[in-house]
Amino acid sequence: MITKFGSLFAGHVDFDDMGFDATPANERRLSDERLAGVFDKTEAIVLKMEELGYDTFWSAEHHFQHEGYECIPNLLMLYVHLAHLTKNLKFGCGFNVNPMWHPLRLAEDYATADILTGGRVIFGIARGYHSREVDTFGAPSTLTDSDANRELFEEQTEIIMKAFNEESFSYKGKYYTLPPEVPYRGYTLKEITLVPRPRNLPVETWQPIVSAGQRAMDFMAKHKIKGIIGGGAAAGGATDQVVTQWRDTLAKHGRETELGTDLCIGYSIHIADTEEKAISEARIFFEENMKMFAPLGFVRGLSDEQMVALAQGSSKARSANLPTLEDGIKAGSWLCGPPELVAAKLRDVQSRYPGLEQVNVGSVVGTPQSVILEQLERFGKEVMPEFKK
Repeated sequence: MITKFGSLFAGHVDFDDMGFDATPANERRLSDERLAGVFDKTEAIVLKMEELGYDTFWSAEHHFQHEGYECIPNLLMLYVHLAHLTKNLKFGCGFNVNPMWHPLRLAEDYATADILTGGRVIFGIARGYHSREVDTFGAPSTLTDSDANRELFEEQTEIIMKAFNEESFSYKGKYYTLPPEVPYRGYTLKEITLVPRPRNLPVETWQPIVSAGQRAMDFMAKHKIKGIIGGGAAAGGATDQVVTQWRDTLAKHGRETELGTDLCIGYSIHIADTEEKAISEARIFFEENMKMFAPLGFVRGLSDEQMVALAQGSSKARSANLPTLEDGIKAGSWLCGPPELVAAKLRDVQSRYPGLEQVNVGSVVGTPQSVILEQLERFGKEVMPEFKK
């Protein structure tokens, strides 16, 4: 039963122009002052969510995005600050990208945030699909070498879980030998202890479900990691096949559950007085989001010619038979219309997935701050109470 609502804000700044007819994604270059404005925007969103009684604010770790799309490089540092501005809201890491960290530094930083916020930071991990980010930090991304990326990610996750859950530990794998056997104050080092360890154990951990590969699901189930479907770059309606596969994976690992258990499903929303008005208002944000994410492989089935047209924009993009907002609504990844229609669609989701407790609703990359706040308010006052009561 759905009782908890969060919202994902990936960290984009407000733009002067948007959509297919605006500046192409690769030609955007904003001043440092504009880029740093993402922190004021984040504070405004968080304070609105706290006021309205949302459960979790989610954001994403990204780097080097001078275009202004995803501009928050350190979630844990930001969340310690935001927790001191709020009393109840939780803060989800959606996600920290393992291959851009040393696993013990990530474990230490999360443990510190867990203690300083009284347990209001939710841990999240991911593999990393931006080659400009991951490869620059010295690791392969899913784009440049997916197999090596997964191998590294899994080894790092194993280390992080040992560091969280064992009083002292050692690890030997392909990429890491921890600790190195070196002399230290009169003895040979054999084990280490994470200092500090998280105060709240076991650590609630989330990971995106994108391709829904069985290996990835088995790994998540082994470590009791929960899954987020859609709501960001990977937005695409949660399908019965993926949710059923997840339930069957949990059963294979010894847990009999209802459909939707240990999942959070993300939707892009736009509420207006009529469905037609909602679609009309949201279309330009849909187009800007498409410009950002389609060339990164998150809109499946596009041809090379469509990719080129999207990069060129304007009339080229409009004549390239690209997916439309209506396609997103039909697929179930977008909820557009008056509050009662949005609520009805969520009730349908709830009936199909009785184990589902958490849903994320949010505005896509490109949406201005004023619209994000308006949408959070309308959903929080006109839809959310029906479920939280």
